Amino acid sequence: MILLDGKKISEQIKEEITETVNQMKAKSEKVPHLAAILVGNDGASLTYVGSKVKSCERVGFLSTLIKLPSTTSETELLKKIDELNQDDNIDGFIVQLPLPEQIDTQKVIMAIDPDKDVDGFHPMNFGKMALDMTTFIPATPFGILELLERYNVETKGKHTVVIGRSHIVGRPMSILMGRKGFPGNSTVTLTHSHTKNIAQITTQADIIITALGVPNYLKAEMVKDDAVVIDVGITRVADENSPKGYRITGDVDFENVSKKASYITPVPGGVGPMTIAMLLKNTLLARERKLLKHKM
Repeated sequence: MILLDGKKISEQIKEEITETVNQMKAKSEKVPHLAAILVGNDGASLTYVGSKVKSCERVGFLSTLIKLPSTTSETELLKKIDELNQDDNIDGFIVQLPLPEQIDTQKVIMAIDPDKDVDGFHPMNFGKMALDMTTFIPATPFGILELLERYNVETKGKHTVVIGRSHIVGRPMSILMGRKGFPGNSTVTLTHSHTKNIAQITTQADIIITALGVPNYLKAEMVKDDAVVIDVGITRVADENSPKGYRITGDVDFENVSKKASYITPVPGGVGPMTIAMLLKNTLLARERKLLKHKM
């Protein structure tokens, strides 16, 4: 069994980005600038955004964090998004999800300039991804592709089963694993809460990508020998023995599934760190595309 070490690979990617930023500085070019809007005080969101800001500092990006109260209206948030769309100093920005219930998430995603949508959620970017066109790939799926590529995990002709159909992971992953090229060229089955006899399907899978958010959902008997298992699930489970009072658990019963898998991602330290690294990569791409536009 080989551990797909997202922590290690994300560090490599950050080093590569730092090198590119240093070259930009040497040419007196403006370095990439990532902004993040955080509405409210959701604990997990605060942690994620904090990690993103730290990662920007680490690679030499500029970063701006805009904190808004949980009482912010949809109109106020859309106004702030419009400001960032118009701000030439900002190369890319994200609106941290989930949003408070008074705000329509879809409306917010639609309002982001597709050229600055480094999360890759805008329908224009999602559509381009589905058509195999150059675009921003959502950070978590992008991170999974990068892990498979850097560990040289064969995907061509394999049967990939994706568990979960969210627009952030499951749906894009099912499209990307079936695309032409590497990683890709696999036959994809997309499963979800209404799929019957799911264990029958997963036991036939060469590659399983699970993004359900149900702790220890994928058991050893649901996985065939030498399968590749990618665990995107991340749930805080109460744990009195932990100093924080909780531990982070994935969708996979890691202890038992890892005995059968050929490759597996740990939680934490697997897909999570890759998400932030690929967000940085998308911001760098946004900056490079903007420079190209100005030159044309």
